[in-house]
Amino acid sequence: MRLWLKDSERRPDPLPARTDARKAIVAGTAAWFLAAVAALILRSELDATGRAWWLWCALIGLGLGLLGFAWVQFRRR
Repeated sequence: MRLWLKDSERRPDPLPARTDARKAIVAGTAAWFLAAVAALILRSELDATGRAWWLWCALIGLGLGLLGFAWVQFRRR
């Protein structure tokens, strides 16, 4: 097996697949939203055990998901 091929022997690269990342981003953002709601409900227990950062983690994940969705929408135009 050869590692290097001449340009004349190479097959052309395939075209990139067109995908719709919006569904995956919405699903992930919804999961972060549910995690943030759960962390808000359990906030006193999280504070008592030193896990208050879980709420901030969920809120940052939610924010990044919204930014990602906005970016994908912007790139589709």
